[in-house]
Amino acid sequence: MCMSGSTTSCEECLLIHPSCAWCAQEDFGRGRTLTSRCDFIQNLQKRGCDVQFIEYPKSSISILQSRPLSSKGSGWTPYDVVQIMPQQISLSLRPGEQTWFGLQVRQVEDYPVDLYYLMDLSLSMKDDLHTIRNLGTKLAQEMGKLTSNFRLGFGSFVDKNVSPFSYTAPKYHENPCNGYKAFPNCVPTFGFRHILSLTDKVDRFNEEVQKQMVSRNRDAPEGGFDAILQAAVCKSKIGWRKEAYHLLVFATDDVPHLALDGRLGGLVQPHDGQCHLNENNEYSASNKMDYPSLALLGEKLAENNIFLIFAVTKRLYVIYKNFTALIPGTTVEILDQDSKNVIQLIIAAYSNIRSKVELTVWDHPEDLSLSFTATCQDGQPLPGLRKCADLKIGDTVSFNVSVEARSCPPRGTDQTFTIKPVGFKDRLEVTVDYMCDCGCTQTAQTNSSICSSIGTYNCGTCHCEPGYLGAHCECQEGEASSMYLSACREAEGKQICSGRGECSCNQCLCYESEFGKIYGTFCECDDFSCARHKGILCSGHGECHCGECKCHAGYIGDNCNCSTETSSCISDDGQMCSGRGNCVCGRCHCTEPGAFGDTCEKCPTCPDACGTKRECIECRLFNSGRLADNQTCQRLCKDKIITVETLKTEDPGAVLCLYKTDNDCVMKFTYSEHASGQSILTALKEPECASGPDALTVLLAVVGSILLVGVVLLAAWKLVITIHDRREFARFQNARSRARYEMASNPLYKQPVSTHFVETDFNMYGKSYNGGWTLD
Repeated sequence: MCMSGSTTSCEECLLIHPSCAWCAQEDFGRGRTLTSRCDFIQNLQKRGCDVQFIEYPKSSISILQSRPLSSKGSGWTPYDVVQIMPQQISLSLRPGEQTWFGLQVRQVEDYPVDLYYLMDLSLSMKDDLHTIRNLGTKLAQEMGKLTSNFRLGFGSFVDKNVSPFSYTAPKYHENPCNGYKAFPNCVPTFGFRHILSLTDKVDRFNEEVQKQMVSRNRDAPEGGFDAILQAAVCKSKIGWRKEAYHLLVFATDDVPHLALDGRLGGLVQPHDGQCHLNENNEYSASNKMDYPSLALLGEKLAENNIFLIFAVTKRLYVIYKNFTALIPGTTVEILDQDSKNVIQLIIAAYSNIRSKVELTVWDHPEDLSLSFTATCQDGQPLPGLRKCADLKIGDTVSFNVSVEARSCPPRGTDQTFTIKPVGFKDRLEVTVDYMCDCGCTQTAQTNSSICSSIGTYNCGTCHCEPGYLGAHCECQEGEASSMYLSACREAEGKQICSGRGECSCNQCLCYESEFGKIYGTFCECDDFSCARHKGILCSGHGECHCGECKCHAGYIGDNCNCSTETSSCISDDGQMCSGRGNCVCGRCHCTEPGAFGDTCEKCPTCPDACGTKRECIECRLFNSGRLADNQTCQRLCKDKIITVETLKTEDPGAVLCLYKTDNDCVMKFTYSEHASGQSILTALKEPECASGPDALTVLLAVVGSILLVGVVLLAAWKLVITIHDRREFARFQNARSRARYEMASNPLYKQPVSTHFVETDFNMYGKSYNGGWTLD
């Protein structure tokens, strides 16, 4: 590998590959080609090169500043709080050699917070203005549970006061609502107005909000992005502290104007990204410059460490969600129509911000390749990932950063770059020194006798003056002999100089080519015959060396078209390809039957499909379940949910899912994939619950059953007794009749009773009776 190129100097040798070394010993390699001085270090030593003459620089890292991470934010002086370690390092890089360094990031507890509430005061927000009149006190109470150092500020916006964005007729100058019966009075239209600088006196916030009145503009979109940029760059007037988290809450119920919209009103000057607040704290360039672009907005927010929170109504959620992908450090939350959930929204957004860490690179040198590996709370390294989510305040995460220099910049060029977590003031400063020179060049000898006094002796070789060749500059160009020609063939029978050069003085002089450089001892190599991807040599991610692509850091493959980055394969739940596939060349290859989507997140037929979607049904419809507790519902559950009274299951492409709720009811929903690629969940509005029995009915049924059983038992007892008595009576009658017959037929039997009649006459109670008595 090292000897295949046309290297004639130490510097060229070191650029071939980080494993190559150069021997600067004068008598080394006699009788061999010049390139034999460039080889693996062990081969050079075997061939007699002393270690002291071997040039073999290695990349190194020096830590210049590394203060330990802090555990708490408040109670310390601002510059004592450390959330990233180390803070400053120096790299000495040999081109082509990968070097690793590590860093740690911690979200410290009780960190100061500055929150600036930026509100749309167009006419459609009048109900919201009434709702937030006491927002300051309530918000301070809730934020006090998260930080002991909280400050609050307030600003408002409408739109540019030029046509066609606003009403510009004279009768609307003082009252844009003139003639509007539903709301006849409002304040003049304005772009952005800074009302209250950040303060810990939350009563001031309530007082200022209560003074505000809404205004009116003509078109639906608002000038909110003008206001966001001014709130970000006017640091001194807004009052942002360096040692605090900066939260900018943007509350609106409509879409924003973007760059180039201003041309409709004749505003052709692009936004300059500067602060333009006048003495009245109003945006003075509103009617002079165009709206800012998303790129400019993201740059200024990142530059000033500001987390932007979009608080928008439900119909705008998707639009602003797309903005968050283009503006780092931005989140979006759904705002109720009258802003009644604004406090819960801010707390949820703040918790979401504090639950993740994402690294950004500033001033990235073009000739450096950087790749990241994140190690989050589970301790598993995630190559290609530079962020961690679902963290708790106080958690520490680690990142390994791979650095590779692809080439050497011009001498004297200082290269530095910065790594910082999004929204943090803390950063890691990295200084880069390129190891592109050999130490032996410091002892180079011009017009050296070793080089026949017509060349420079440098690192063991002669660099001849133009027109001279040879190991000691002993030949002139054009000289040739059969001896020289044989030395210019790679093997017997091969073409001289591979047919791509001329043999002169024992050396091949390679032809020039319009396609690139031809080089090598026998002109056998070039830098344009490597594999291509879509017509681009080595896919643009590598260098062509002698027919083989040498890929830059972060790319592999024959043509370097395969990226080792895995961030695009991480699904919203933090898993690689949703646990249903493998990340190959930066894309998910789904291995689970039925799985599809960019991160294999769609899979109606997978065994775990119902379980995954169940959590979204719970948090989106009933604000319950695991995702609701972690404040990650909106981030993880982006499916469209339709609620119905009766669930239809005839769709062959839909999967029916059921689960049992905590109160023993059954929740049913179907899961299907729309042709547009969106997941559709159709669910019952309420779980199906079996109706409970009526207590009185149960009581009467039990009592009735007992009585019925008692009556039946009594009837049965009575029947048994009656049958028994009748049988006994019949038996008695039979015995009696037999006894009479026996007495009537017995001659010895004499009746024991005698009857006698006696005549009497007596007086009872003055009455006379005359009758007879019978004596037994």
